[in-house]
Amino acid sequence: MHNEIPALPLANGNQIPQLGLGVFQVDNAEDTKNAVKWALAAGYRHIDTAAYYGNEQWVGEAIRESGLKREDIFVTSKLWNSERGYDQTKAAFQTTLDKLGFDYLDMFLIHWPAPGYEESWRAMEDLYKAGKIRNIGVSNFQQHQLEHLMEKATVKPVVDQVETHPYFQQKDLHAYLETQGILHEAWSPLGGGNNDVLHDAVINEIAAAHDVSAAQVILRWHVQREEVVIPKSTHEARIAANRDIFAFGLDEDEMHQISDLDAGKRVGPNPDDEAWLKQSQTYSSRK
Repeated sequence: MHNEIPALPLANGNQIPQLGLGVFQVDNAEDTKNAVKWALAAGYRHIDTAAYYGNEQWVGEAIRESGLKREDIFVTSKLWNSERGYDQTKAAFQTTLDKLGFDYLDMFLIHWPAPGYEESWRAMEDLYKAGKIRNIGVSNFQQHQLEHLMEKATVKPVVDQVETHPYFQQKDLHAYLETQGILHEAWSPLGGGNNDVLHDAVINEIAAAHDVSAAQVILRWHVQREEVVIPKSTHEARIAANRDIFAFGLDEDEMHQISDLDAGKRVGPNPDDEAWLKQSQTYSSRK
C-alpha cells in the first residue's frame, strides 16, 4: 500500500514532508528511539519534537543510529514558553541543537504565544539568516497573534502548527493561513486520545467503505485539506498504518461529511487563555 510521502512547498522555497511522526508525551529513551526508528523504516522522513517534551537527545540518537543521512530527515523542535527574549532564545536553541547532536535544525517553532514572543522571533530570524535554522514558524498562534508578529517581522513564519482534528477543524484560521501562504500543520490530528473521534460513526462508515481504519480516514482528510500531519504513536503497526494514507482518497461527499463533524471542541489549552500562558512560563522546558 506504500505510496511516496509527498512534500509540501513552504513560502521560502523549501519543502516539508506532509506526514511526520510526533513524539509528545514519549518520555523514555526506549519508546522514543523505537518510535523514531520504526517511522524511518516505514518511510517517514519528518520527526517533530520540542524542548518541552524532554526527548530531543533520544530523537537525535535514533536518527544517527538509523544510518540515514541527516540531510534526508526533516526535524522540527520548539522553543518553550519559559524561554523568552533575544539572548535566552539563542541559548535555548543552542541547547536544543546540542541535545539533538545536530549542527542545524530544519524547523524551529515558538511553541505558544506566551508573552515576549516578539523578541524570541527576532533571535530566530537571525538564526535563520545565519543558516542555523532552515525554516522558522510558530505553533498555537491565533490569527491576531500572527498579525501582531508579522507587523515587526522581517521573515514570515512558514508554518503555524495548531490543534486540528475533525471535532476542532480551525476552518477560519485555515482559510487565513492560506491567504498568507503559511502552511497549516495539525497537532493531535486524531484528537489526542482525549475525544472519541476515532469511534465516530460517520468516520467509521467511511473507513469501512475504503477498507481502511478510522485513523487512516482522519489523516487522509487532513492531507486533502493540504495540512501537514504529525500523528504520535509508539506502536510499530500503527506507525506503519499511519504511513499508508497516500494509497486511497476521499471523495467530495466524504470530505463534506467529515467537515460537518466540527464541534469547536479543543483537547488542549486555548492560546487566548492568558492566565494559562503566563503560568506555563514557570514550567521549565528541560524536565
